[in-house]
Amino acid sequence: MRTLVLDGYTDEPSCLGVPPFISTYARMAYGAIEDAGSEARYATIDQWRGGDVDLRGYDLLVAIRHVAVPGKYLRGMPASDRELAVIGEEAPCRSVVSLGIQCRDVPHAVGDAFDHVVSGDVDAFVHDIVRSGSPSDRKRTPEEWREWLLRGAKACESHPDHGGPLIAEMQMYRGCVRYFTGGCRFCTEPIQGEVVAREARDILDEAVALAEAGVHHLRLGAQTCTYSYMAKGIGETETPTPNPDAISKLFEAIAREARPTVFHVDNANPAVIAAHPEESREVTKALVEFCTGGNVVAFGLESADPVVAKANNLNSDSEATLEAIRIVNEVGRDRGPTGLPRLLPGLNFVCGLDGETKATYLANMEFLRRVISEGLLLRRTNIRQVIPSRREFRGVRLKREFAAFKRAVREYVDFPMLGDLAPNGTVLTNVCTELREGGRTFGRQVGSYPILVGLPYPFEIGRWVDVLVVNRGPRSVSAILHPTDANTATLSMLQSVPGIGKRRAMAIVRNRPFADDRELWRLLGEEAEAAKRHLVVRREGQP
Repeated sequence: MRTLVLDGYTDEPSCLGVPPFISTYARMAYGAIEDAGSEARYATIDQWRGGDVDLRGYDLLVAIRHVAVPGKYLRGMPASDRELAVIGEEAPCRSVVSLGIQCRDVPHAVGDAFDHVVSGDVDAFVHDIVRSGSPSDRKRTPEEWREWLLRGAKACESHPDHGGPLIAEMQMYRGCVRYFTGGCRFCTEPIQGEVVAREARDILDEAVALAEAGVHHLRLGAQTCTYSYMAKGIGETETPTPNPDAISKLFEAIAREARPTVFHVDNANPAVIAAHPEESREVTKALVEFCTGGNVVAFGLESADPVVAKANNLNSDSEATLEAIRIVNEVGRDRGPTGLPRLLPGLNFVCGLDGETKATYLANMEFLRRVISEGLLLRRTNIRQVIPSRREFRGVRLKREFAAFKRAVREYVDFPMLGDLAPNGTVLTNVCTELREGGRTFGRQVGSYPILVGLPYPFEIGRWVDVLVVNRGPRSVSAILHPTDANTATLSMLQSVPGIGKRRAMAIVRNRPFADDRELWRLLGEEAEAAKRHLVVRREGQP
């Protein structure tokens, strides 16, 4: 029996699987299929779009697309309803589509095209199809969870980003620590029920298996709160006490045994951090020590309006969130070898929630002004509209206020904040070039919420480079290669170097190759002193 796992990508509040990320869902499905005795193959929706996937020759097709918080993507758009419908219709074999627990209404075209539509654990569902021929709507067991992720690491070898910027999303637990109060009313995580934590040994073994499969970038991001792993009081309180010892030992072991090049996290509940500042400082110190730089913990404030917070049972208020931002800044804002601070908070706002008024947007901006007035850093401010996943919402009705809020955040928060994070002259290391558009090239560092970097000239895709920041917008920076090789750089690359300009760039091109730096400086003269920090002369054979 042969089975195809077709990854239509994942974008959920607590799990990311859009390139360069690969989600846990696709890897677990792959591992479950192999464990049940079928030959498994993994492919992405982009490979299907490119004509590299032939649906013939398989006995089972498993398509996976979990999109609860769609955003803007540099590349790798999630599968559309139309694409899924075409795939399901074209498949000559038994077919399954997984749309995630957040999918309330299955599009008719998609539902009609597939034999089975799954909202629960698709891995357990397809495992039972392969093993017995009959699906069962059940949850995976802890033993299956471990085994399927270990087997599923091999799927990464077929991902187009393998050997490049591929980063694997990993999970420490499922469920929400606030499930017994219903959690935030817009969020799907409470549907998972009570928290089920994975054993540290299982998480470590998965990290090692991924490393052995050639994945060197990891993010423990597929849970609602990093600080709540193995916390004390889960199921008894909405703000359990963090367990610094458990988190520190796990992260130290992953850093030591899997040796990831990039090791990041994602979500954290600011109310937990504020309620237990000493334990949270110890956890934050562990993240700074064992993770790599440019790391982010995303805080779900959602709204600074207490009326909205009460109406939607939100997890944190503005005072607790501000205190959590202070704690993470206190421990993590020192700049590391990536060129960015080692660990910073991110901030999420959700608009269109129940109880929202004009005062809501004023309260949100006032909160951000407090953050700025204290000199605190935020890695990014994420503003999105509510998605009716668990129940209906009226959505954003104050269109003018919503648009004005977004503009104000971009202009008065994001733009100056990015200037503090990556001021001109900052060297960002290990940027992977991913896309060329017109005369520009775009790339990012691998990790949580990386800054988009634009090079003002065409450059080879798939290269790892260090860059020098020369300008910025609200959410991206312009940069040049650092250093720039005077002997090989194009005219446009040379013109972009501070202190060079068009006339000197043309002189460099006419007079090269240079034997050494001194020969270059004699040509440029003392007027180009600033360029000495950014230009280098490399002879053939030099690294």
